Amino acid sequence: MKPFAIQSVSALHRLLELPPPKHPLISLIDFEQIKCYDDAKLEAVTYDFYCIAIKKNFNDSIRYGQRHYDFNEGVMTFYSPRQVIVTEIRDDWDLKGFWLVVHPDFLQGFPLISEIQRYSYFSYLKNEALHLSDEEKTFVNRLFEDIRKEYQSPVDRFSQQVIIKLLELLLSYSDRFYHRQFLTRKQGGDNLLSAFDEMLESYFQKGEAVSKGVPGVGYFSDKLNVSKNYLSDMLRNLSGQSAQQHIQAKLIEKGKEMLGSSRMNVSEIAYQLGFAFPQSFNKFFKRETNQTPLEFRQYVNPFHQPQRSSHKDR
Repeated sequence: MKPFAIQSVSALHRLLELPPPKHPLISLIDFEQIKCYDDAKLEAVTYDFYCIAIKKNFNDSIRYGQRHYDFNEGVMTFYSPRQVIVTEIRDDWDLKGFWLVVHPDFLQGFPLISEIQRYSYFSYLKNEALHLSDEEKTFVNRLFEDIRKEYQSPVDRFSQQVIIKLLELLLSYSDRFYHRQFLTRKQGGDNLLSAFDEMLESYFQKGEAVSKGVPGVGYFSDKLNVSKNYLSDMLRNLSGQSAQQHIQAKLIEKGKEMLGSSRMNVSEIAYQLGFAFPQSFNKFFKRETNQTPLEFRQYVNPFHQPQRSSHKDR
C-alpha cells in the first residue's frame, strides 16, 4: 500500500482534528489532545517535516516489515522527512507526551538546516528508540515546556531564533543521551558486534563475495534487524570504527592474506573479494595501505611468484 503523505503541518492538524497551528511550519502537539487516525488508508504514512516526540504510556504496536515492537514510558522517537512509518493503533490508547513537528523551511537561514543532517538517529527504527532515565526525562520535558511557552507566546522578531536555539539544545542532548544508552547497553552492543564480525567473516569464508559483490552495511543491518545508522553508531561507540570501516578493514585483511599466501594474481584476488574490476581493488588497497597490491606482495614475500600474471594487476 502506498504511504499516505502528510505534506504540511496544517494538514497534520486537520487529520488529528486539532485547531490550526500557530505557525504554518512548526507545531508542538500534546498527545492527550489528538484524535488518532486509525483509518486503514493511513496504516502507512510519511511526513514532509521532522518529527521529535517524547512519549509515555505508549501502548500501540509499531511494525517494520513483519516485526512488532512495543514501548511504554520515557521514550523518544525521531523521524526525518518522508520516512515511511507504519502504525497500528490499539483500543487501549492512553498516550501522553509531546510531539514537535518542524518543517525544513522553518530552519532556512540558520546553520541547523545543515547541522541536523548529522543526527543519524532521525533514521533509526522504532525498536532503536531512545529510552530516557528519570533525570533525562525531567530535562527533556523541561526543554519541551520551554519550546511550548515560546511557541504559544506572541510572535516577535526573536521567536524563530529562540525556538531554533532550544531545538539545537534538544538535539544535542538527545545525541548525548543516545551515547549513554549505547554504553549502558554494552552487553547487547557487544553481542551485536560479535554477530556482525561473525557474519562478515562468514561472508568471505563462504564465497558470497563472488556472487554478491563487496558487502555493504545494509546487507548486515538487514540480517541483524537494525537500521544502518544504528549499527554504525553502536559499533563506533564500542570499537571506534563504523560498520563501513569494519568492512573495509576486513577487505584489507583478506586481501593481504591472499596476496601473502596464495598464488592467485591480483585480478583473481579482486574477484574473490567481490570487486567487479581489478582497478577498483587496486585503488582501494592503495588508498588504505599506501601500497599497491603488487608492492605489498613484493614487500612481504619478494620471492613469491603468482600462478599467472596479468597486465591489469599493475
